[in-house]
Amino acid sequence: MSDSACDVVIAGAGPYGLSTAAHLRYLGLDVRIIGEPMRFWDANMPQGMYLKSEPFASSLGAPQEGLRFTDRHRGWRVGHPIPLETFVEYGRWFAAEAVCGTEDAEVVSVERGGRGGFAVGLSTGERIAARTVVLAVGVGPFAHIPDELAGMPSWLVSHSSAHSDLGLFAGKDVVVVGAGQSALETAVLLADAGAHPHLLARRRELDWNTVPEEHRSRRSVLLEGPRSGLGTGYRTWLWAERPGIVRYLPERTRRKIVRETLPPAGAWWLRDRLDDRVRVSTGRYLSKAVELDDGIAVTTVDRNGRRLVTEAEHVIAATGFVPDVERLSLLAPELRGRIRTRAGAPVLSRDFEASVPGLYFAGLAAALTFGPVMRFVHGAGFAAGRIAHHIARRKARPSMPPVRAESVLETDVPRR
Repeated sequence: MSDSACDVVIAGAGPYGLSTAAHLRYLGLDVRIIGEPMRFWDANMPQGMYLKSEPFASSLGAPQEGLRFTDRHRGWRVGHPIPLETFVEYGRWFAAEAVCGTEDAEVVSVERGGRGGFAVGLSTGERIAARTVVLAVGVGPFAHIPDELAGMPSWLVSHSSAHSDLGLFAGKDVVVVGAGQSALETAVLLADAGAHPHLLARRRELDWNTVPEEHRSRRSVLLEGPRSGLGTGYRTWLWAERPGIVRYLPERTRRKIVRETLPPAGAWWLRDRLDDRVRVSTGRYLSKAVELDDGIAVTTVDRNGRRLVTEAEHVIAATGFVPDVERLSLLAPELRGRIRTRAGAPVLSRDFEASVPGLYFAGLAAALTFGPVMRFVHGAGFAAGRIAHHIARRKARPSMPPVRAESVLETDVPRR
C-alpha cells in the first residue's frame, strides 16, 4: 500500500476525535480520522448502561447548527437518562453528517517525520506523512487498576472498561472495587445478569446525585447557581463552560479541581436498583489479593485496622482512568521523551498543543490543564474548536513548508 500525505491525522473516533474532525473539515483542512466511530463506547461499555450526563450535556461539538444530541433525539429532556445504545447511534449519526468519512483502522505508531511533521503508521500497513497529529485516544489506554490488584492474571482481575457483556459472570461471585457511577452500575448490571456481586468501597457511605429539576425557579438559580454540563453551581459552571480559565490557575489548584469536582457518586436513577442483590462493604481499603485454586481472595482493612477477606471468582476494578503519556505505546519512545509532562499528563498550551509542535491531545489527557470537563463528552466542543482553529492558523503561516510523503520515505523511515 502506497504512502500518502495530509494536513492532519486524528487518532481516535470517539466524541473528541469526531468533534475535532468536524471542526477541521469545516475549515477546509485535509483530515484523516483513524478509527471506527464510537467503537470504544460500543465494545467496552456494559450493555444496559445509561449515561450519567444530562441530554443537553451529551452533545458532540460541531461548528454548524443541528448536530446536538437533542437535535437528533428531540424530546429528550433533563431527568431522562440516555441509554448507551442511543448515545452510540447519535455519535455515528454525527460522524456521517459532520465528518463524512472515517477509516476503520488503528494508529499503531507516531514518530517524527520530515520537515517538522510526523510519520504515522496504521494497522493496515500504510504510512502517512502528516503535518499535524491529534491524539484523541479517549480513556481506554489509561484504565487504572490499583497496585494491590495489579499483576494478577486477567481471568481473575479486570478493569470495568474491559466488559461489554456481563452475562459471562452469571452465577459467579464477583467483587467490584469502587464507589463511583461505574462501580455502582457495574454491580447492578452484574446482579441483573445473574451474578452475585460484592461491592468494596473506600468511602464510608455511598453518595448519590439528587434528582435534577427540569424547571428551576429564579430563586433556586440565584442561591444554588446555574446549571452546566457538570451539574449545578457557580464554580461548577465555570469549570464546565469556561475551561480555558482553568489553565491559568496554579497546578495545585487545578489538581484539586479535577479531584474534587464531581467526586464518586451514583446517578439518582440507579439508587433504587442497588438492592439486596448486591452486597455492599464500605469504609474498606485494599490491602492485598491472593490467587486461589478456584478464584481470588481480596483482603481489605477498615480505618481501625480490622481485616476482611472476601473470596470471589473474579474482581472488576471500577477505579477510573489516570492519564499517563508513558502508556501511549503508539508514540515512538523518542517522541514520548520530548513531551513535557506533570504527573504523567502532558503539559498543554492554550490550544491543546504539547511541547512537541504539531502534536495535540484531546480528552482525558487534557484534564490536568483544562479541568474536569475534559473527562466528559461536554468538553469536546471546546477542545475541538481550540485545536482546529490553531491548526488552521499554523497552516496559514508561510514559514510552515508542506509535508510530502516522499520526505518520510527518503529521510525518516529506517530501511529494512
